[in-house]
Amino acid sequence: MWQKDVAEYCKTCDRCQKANKSTDKRLRNMIKIKEPSRPWEIIHMDWVTGLPPGGDRSYNACLLIVVRLNFDRFTNEWCTLLAALELAYKTSIHSSTNQTPAILEKGWNPKLPQNCLRIDLIEIHPTAASCKGILDKARKHAVRCMEDSFAYAKDICDKSHATPDFKVGDLALVSTTNFNNIKGCKKLKDSFAGPFVIKALDGENGVEVELSEELSNTHPTF
Repeated sequence: MWQKDVAEYCKTCDRCQKANKSTDKRLRNMIKIKEPSRPWEIIHMDWVTGLPPGGDRSYNACLLIVVRLNFDRFTNEWCTLLAALELAYKTSIHSSTNQTPAILEKGWNPKLPQNCLRIDLIEIHPTAASCKGILDKARKHAVRCMEDSFAYAKDICDKSHATPDFKVGDLALVSTTNFNNIKGCKKLKDSFAGPFVIKALDGENGVEVELSEELSNTHPTF
């Protein structure tokens, strides 16, 4: 009986809640992002800046484009792939403009290979019809692979995470790893700060809290 009493006391003890590290499952839902409806619809780029000057032209930044072409057989022929990458980039809708670069630059989009195949024609070359069929099957297979990949990742994530059940007005403790202005020895520092009142919910996994004055320099959404 006393073990239950001790556990209940620790749950209600402010000092215990802040000092001890949590052993519960982390609160987070794995959210499915919008799937692309066509090839190259979503392109991610990372700018690496702040590099020291190097070379005759003193480059201090570079653009990284992450692609799955890291096999040895692609290292010598990457330049032959730039034309296809340029076409994909110029015909993809960018979220910042809601237009394609080709539309903004020239006023029209170049035709893609699949746009040149008209099913309503009386006669279609067998090779063209076969090519279109292969493209359609490849896209359907890619969609199934993405769905299977998400289902597998969600199953793994759900085993170590729990669904958040926060409500506006609840009190919540925030991990001190989110703050860099808490003084004291790192080893002796509390694991959590607060409690803070939840002002609003930010999606399924985030909350906005009312931070105290000494922690007000930190963004209130976690």
